[in-house]
Amino acid sequence: MKLNAIPQLQYTSGNNFFLLAGPCAIEGEEMALRIAERIVEITDKLQIPYIFKGSFKKANRSRVDSFTGIGDVKALKILKKVSETFQVPTVTDIHEIKDAELAAEYVDVLQIPAFLVRQTDLLVAAANTGKTVNLKKGQFMSPESMKHAVNKIIDSRNEQVLITDRGTMFGYQDMVVDFRGIPIMKEYAPVVLDVTHSLQQPNQSSGVTGGRPELISTIARAGIASGVDGIFIETHFDPANAKSDGANMLHLDQLEQLLTNLTALRNTVNELK
Repeated sequence: MKLNAIPQLQYTSGNNFFLLAGPCAIEGEEMALRIAERIVEITDKLQIPYIFKGSFKKANRSRVDSFTGIGDVKALKILKKVSETFQVPTVTDIHEIKDAELAAEYVDVLQIPAFLVRQTDLLVAAANTGKTVNLKKGQFMSPESMKHAVNKIIDSRNEQVLITDRGTMFGYQDMVVDFRGIPIMKEYAPVVLDVTHSLQQPNQSSGVTGGRPELISTIARAGIASGVDGIFIETHFDPANAKSDGANMLHLDQLEQLLTNLTALRNTVNELK
């Protein structure tokens, strides 16, 4: 399957993995451009096809006083500026049917959050925009069940679809990645591994999500070895002060070495095919 709707991505199986990366949430223009500029430098050097990621709003929060965004249109305009400045496609998540048409005016890929991936009307609305749709696998769903979510997009006459695995709930406040699901889901669509969200520890007693960022490299390497098509990483130059998901984000200063290692590993995997 090729993602023809994103010429910059030029996805074909067997080449280098592609990357979805950026901050959890758009906090402002300067921070978004700063993060995008650095990631573009790295991905150009390593020849990794790149999509800038940033949420224009955060609808799923543990507490009512948690940061939700700087304003929908304001954040979407920043995403568009990132795309125009660096000539890269962008992805953002949507939560309501009305978000689909709005976000589609500004970004290239519409992402369906894991908790919402069974919401038929939301998936159909995203598909009907003609944009590529990235389906996050529900933490509560089997790999096989993602076939039905993919079919909702395809049955809406849109074949531009990705599946992103972001871990499976393990107990009440932890997640694991079941790498057996990757080859299964690759039968339905290109598969992305969301490394950082797979290391979340949600719903801690403080109401702030925790994480295990020290395991980012471990999970990412395992994903590449398992044959994922893409890697998803949230990154920030100051994770400790990020307004959302700072506990499981990768520090931007560590991204180049990680991607260098993953590229070398991908080359080895390709040679073994």
